[in-house]
Amino acid sequence: MLANVQPDIGRFAETVVQWQKQAGRHDLPWQGTSDPYKIWLSEIMLQQTQVSTVIAYYQRFLERFPALRALAEATQDEVMPYWAGLGYYARARNLHRCAQTVCEKWEGKFPRQVSEIMQLPGIGRSTAAAIAAFAYGERQPIMDGNVKRVFTRYFGIIGNPAVRAVEQELWQTAEAAIDAAPPELDMAAYTQGLMDLGSSCCTRTRPTCGLCPLGGHCYAHIESMQRELPTPKTRKTGAERQCKMLILEHQGKILLEQRPSPGIWGGLHSLPQYDDLESLQGACLNWGLDPAQALKIAALLHTFSHFKLHIEPWYLRSPAQAVAEPGPRQAWVAIEDLPATALPAPVRKLLSGLFPDSG
Repeated sequence: MLANVQPDIGRFAETVVQWQKQAGRHDLPWQGTSDPYKIWLSEIMLQQTQVSTVIAYYQRFLERFPALRALAEATQDEVMPYWAGLGYYARARNLHRCAQTVCEKWEGKFPRQVSEIMQLPGIGRSTAAAIAAFAYGERQPIMDGNVKRVFTRYFGIIGNPAVRAVEQELWQTAEAAIDAAPPELDMAAYTQGLMDLGSSCCTRTRPTCGLCPLGGHCYAHIESMQRELPTPKTRKTGAERQCKMLILEHQGKILLEQRPSPGIWGGLHSLPQYDDLESLQGACLNWGLDPAQALKIAALLHTFSHFKLHIEPWYLRSPAQAVAEPGPRQAWVAIEDLPATALPAPVRKLLSGLFPDSG
């Protein structure tokens, strides 16, 4: 921190609260409630996913599972269709396990303490603190991606936030900001305000510093270091993988295979997948089908957070006579039932291209 830049930690939290009440977001469907179930659901959905994408999923999920116990009493197969398309499917599995744990350990009442909330599956420190702040007004700091950007820029914290020492400095600074705030600090508005600042003013590229209430004391703004902060991590070349997928149609049905959990697309129903064409052709022969009749269709590239998957789809329509029984975790699903089936996004895209009514 340079000598001529002095962040006002004593006024930091109050400034964020005042800005949030005037210019922050107030019409999101999960705002205006202290129900920890609804708050927890929104926080999990918002991990790695944009607000605009989450809104429709959030509303549809609550229509089907309006309370925590309804979610706990459902099966994973009932839950997954309401998550399909959101990605990062471990979140949905943890959400389901979490609801069951709350019912078993806390009699269906969401715990209040951050230390207890953190014991639940899929909930880290920042998410636990956000739930406690929104639901119970607890004075606990959060530190998601947007908030890290606000803190590194305002306080001039140099270094990759993923490095443990830098992360600890961020948490210590966040704790100090709350400690310096008055006892009557509106924690819900402060927590939401940090999120709103990171998404509207203190954006990753082209931040609108002129609209930010913290600009007068912000290290990055004063030193013109918005592009340098947060310190970017060294990017590795993403790995690339390839696979073959078989779209096997028989009497108006498609053969689907439930993916193992945990794992990529865990718990979702996908197309049978093979490492090479020889394996795909061997599977066709096992079903008594002629692999030479399979048609190669347009390839598809799907990008995950840590690798790219090149999908080569093959379509085969079986003759009228019955084919061999599906293998373990496989089942025939009617084309008209595909919209209600939990499918990975690229698989749904493939099938909707072949069968327009299945999207």
